[in-house]
Amino acid sequence: MQAELAALTAALETPARPLLALIGGAKVSTKLDLLRFLVGKVDVLAIGGAMANTLLMAEGREVGRSLCERDIAETARQLLALARERNCRVILPEDVVVASELASGVATREVAIDAVPSDAMILDIGGRTVMRIAVALDEARSLVWNGPLGAFETPPFDRGTAAVARKVADLTRAGKLLSVAGGGDTVAALSAAGLTEELSYVSTAGGAFLEWLEGRELPGVAALVAARSQGETR
Repeated sequence: MQAELAALTAALETPARPLLALIGGAKVSTKLDLLRFLVGKVDVLAIGGAMANTLLMAEGREVGRSLCERDIAETARQLLALARERNCRVILPEDVVVASELASGVATREVAIDAVPSDAMILDIGGRTVMRIAVALDEARSLVWNGPLGAFETPPFDRGTAAVARKVADLTRAGKLLSVAGGGDTVAALSAAGLTEELSYVSTAGGAFLEWLEGRELPGVAALVAARSQGETR
């Protein structure tokens, strides 16, 4: 617990900057509190996974038959406006991997974000987006990561997440980046890429990690901190 608290504090409370947050997953609606909190904390926010589709759609992009929360378009636009207001640079996919369905062995294409066919599904980030995130990682000194950047459970749509994970691992090994990741799908994606041990800290706390990222006080942590403070004053 002490090691986890130290890692989390170093990554978000007293980070070496620039601080980059890498957030993925399926839905913006489930991570609104997280995203609102992070735009006031981090220097760069890179978003992938299906949740990026909602933000792209809110900007007027065609996302075809991709998973997308069209009913929260205005909320998504407000989030992007808040990021601009707080000087948080947002990185959204500029190219993507598309297919007719989410299935192994299906034919795939890599297209620019303004060339997504109306009958296709966005299932991973493309090579240019991987490179853009890699450049941001080169500039960063601290990273918090929650959520995969594509449908990683179904190859070949794990490639974008794996490529970014390898970059994070390389920078971490070189001592250039403090990298903290957590959340069930994130841990699973890192494990599938064989890189769980290569980051500075990978939290297995699941929902508690997400709550911490949202800036919530965790009762168990608060009790431990209070107990430690009392012990130090005796």
